[in-house]
Amino acid sequence: MKEVQVNGHQHVSNGNGTVSELEKHTNGTSNGYAGHNGLSNGTNGTTSNGCTSSKKQSVKCTCSKSELENGSDTNNNQGHEKCTFHHDLELDHKPSTREDLLPLMSKSYRMLLSSLGEDPERQGLLKTPERAAKAMLFFTKGYDQSLEEALNGAVFDEDHDEMVVVKDIEMFSMCEHHLVPFYGKVSIGYLPCKKILGLSKLARIVEIFSRRLQVQERLTKQIAVAVTQAVQPAGVAVIIEGVHMCMVMRGVQKINSKTVTSTMLGVFRDDPKTREEFLTLCNNK
Repeated sequence: MKEVQVNGHQHVSNGNGTVSELEKHTNGTSNGYAGHNGLSNGTNGTTSNGCTSSKKQSVKCTCSKSELENGSDTNNNQGHEKCTFHHDLELDHKPSTREDLLPLMSKSYRMLLSSLGEDPERQGLLKTPERAAKAMLFFTKGYDQSLEEALNGAVFDEDHDEMVVVKDIEMFSMCEHHLVPFYGKVSIGYLPCKKILGLSKLARIVEIFSRRLQVQERLTKQIAVAVTQAVQPAGVAVIIEGVHMCMVMRGVQKINSKTVTSTMLGVFRDDPKTREEFLTLCNNK
């Protein structure tokens, strides 16, 4: 046995070219964790020093069913505190929060300021990259929200079959083409079928889909489909009137222009009288 140098590390050779367990551990093949040469999570392959190992092994969550039933949440790792499947930082599916993106986003904004010829070190801009990153996360917080979370069980059995309209819901969104805001008002109507939705939940549905990178046409349709999924009504109607800063502060610069989009589903599409009633209620001041 003698000591040899491999990639700058000391290892023990048995004289016939076979590397001892010490090197196996250094190469990351021991105990399933990454060593110096790039193998991780029990995954086998070719290491950076040219050593080839056996076929890839699958890695599974080791948490017991009882642990998962007692408040486990894969988004914040509750119930998975001792599970390497959820806590190995090299797993590409490890749940993460959007706040984890702040350092990289801040760095990108800093580069943007430099590209504009500004000095990111001057007093007024020192904290601008971080502020801008946090603002962008807020503007797009809808990516973190789901319909189920917004409804929070506020769907009620009710023998009501007349139109429900909530209008002039304020909306703020970000144009996905230029990353500048557009804003306006949303009016939603639906014809219940034995189920009604908490009125504030209509506004929350607007918030979920508007707080993303959007185009107004898609936003209108997404709101209508979400209401349909929530209460399975006889029909849904959505109208959005928006002002787009990409048309106001750049391009054609038409400051008084407004964009109106609509989506009609079910009886609102099929029955002209139902559609007319909704439009009349929306236009009444």
